[in-house]
Amino acid sequence: MATCRIKFTLRCPSSDTQRFASTCRLPNPSYPLLLNLNPASSSNPKKVSCSSARRRSFGTVRAHMATEEKPVSEDRMLVFVPPHPLIKHWVSVLRNEQTPCPIFRNAMAELGRLLIYEASRDWLPTVTGEIQSPLGVASVEFVDPREPISVVPILRAGLALVEHASSILPATRTYHLGIGRNEETLQPTVYLNKLPDKFPEGSRVFLVDPMLATGGTIVAAMNLLKDHGVDNKQIKVISAVAAPPALQKLSEKFPGLHVYTGIIDPIVNEKGFIIPGLGDAGDRSFGT
Repeated sequence: MATCRIKFTLRCPSSDTQRFASTCRLPNPSYPLLLNLNPASSSNPKKVSCSSARRRSFGTVRAHMATEEKPVSEDRMLVFVPPHPLIKHWVSVLRNEQTPCPIFRNAMAELGRLLIYEASRDWLPTVTGEIQSPLGVASVEFVDPREPISVVPILRAGLALVEHASSILPATRTYHLGIGRNEETLQPTVYLNKLPDKFPEGSRVFLVDPMLATGGTIVAAMNLLKDHGVDNKQIKVISAVAAPPALQKLSEKFPGLHVYTGIIDPIVNEKGFIIPGLGDAGDRSFGT
């Protein structure tokens, strides 16, 4: 049996949906989960086998549990699947084909809020000082409003996923990217680019694309951000659902990138749709 390796680290709870080789660990680095993930060689998904033995290094797990011990590199792409029950809830609402358009869009916005919250841990610039409370002087720490986070939604479904971003982030700038996909060739076409000529040095950017399927759209967006002065490690990708082809491309082209997604599904069909996925996120968000 052949094995497909993708050079990124997946931080997530154990899952039965992934079928590609990676390293998976929980947010607590003392308890790595080593996964045996095989490529799709049959119609039946392979089950994931896990080991939670304590160890400081992380191994890339091959078929039949043959392991190669290797520390996680800072240049390796990291994929985070936060194990929050609310994230699972909203993904489930999005998957349901009976979910009406207004509820679907609200579920997308709630999922985006939670993923952005998780992605912003230890990433926001802060300032410290002292303020007077009603009962005394208190040491405080605020998110620095002088360094707003840039949010770049890919139209049009990305608009739904970032709808509640301002309720999480105290200061943001939003730049829109319109990228369409040819339904026959699956190749991306940029039809709207509202990025600044050059992002300020040290900018932090959330790049938002609900569906990471074939990878064409997200790779095109990443290339545009890099052309406008943003480094891989300054970008965090936010998605509702991701699939191996897109993650493979991102891993190969953008080392050091961080991806946050609600769930990873195993298959992309010949039309470029994730299976089981949640359908066309744009159509279901806006009813058109």
